[in-house]
Amino acid sequence: MKRELLQRIVAAQVSKQPAVLIRSLTSTRQCLIDENDAYGDTEDIPAELLQGGREALRRDGASTVEVAGERYLLQTFSPPPRLIIVGAVHIAQQLIPMAQMADYDVQLIDPRAAFAVAGRFPSVDVIIEWPQEVMARLSLDSRTAIVTLSHDRKIDEPALGAALKSDAFYIGALGSRKNHARRLERLAAAGFDDNALQRIAGPIGLPLGGQSPAEIAVAILAQIIQSRYRR
Repeated sequence: MKRELLQRIVAAQVSKQPAVLIRSLTSTRQCLIDENDAYGDTEDIPAELLQGGREALRRDGASTVEVAGERYLLQTFSPPPRLIIVGAVHIAQQLIPMAQMADYDVQLIDPRAAFAVAGRFPSVDVIIEWPQEVMARLSLDSRTAIVTLSHDRKIDEPALGAALKSDAFYIGALGSRKNHARRLERLAAAGFDDNALQRIAGPIGLPLGGQSPAEIAVAILAQIIQSRYRR
């Protein structure tokens, strides 16, 4: 591998950004694609292959393709997927360790200091700020899942608004069908169209029938995983 491309891969991993290495299997041509640009032998790589590399930023693993009679290896160097949870509630206490076991990088946001105490969430840093302030400075990319659990529209809905403006691969909101319908009406009044609103999974989670916080957390994580691999 060319030294310049190796350095860019290391930099991408440090900054937790995905990168895709494209290598010809029959020549020395190779290039690297990240969220911003392409580097290396870009002029010698077919345009459709460069586009395939950009699409591979959203996936994990490696694949081989044949373009213009030449075979190429596309290898994605991915940071861990990220889960942003809004609402320091009982379900979050169960969901956090489950998501961490599934290798998600978890962040918890709740402006209510009485809920967001370190003793309740020992394995994750809790951000005690309003979600619209925090999420404005987070990189909500295509490897990010966002769930709102607070049951407080002043907390959940600004977070959902920020999520809908992002490339997050999953957005879920806790609440009954009736409450979710009202939530969608308010978000529509705020300017979000039907295509955007359909991105929100609500009621959240796969319909497993569970009732306890742990069972609901399982259903949420299962739906997140399903969404990640069905994109």
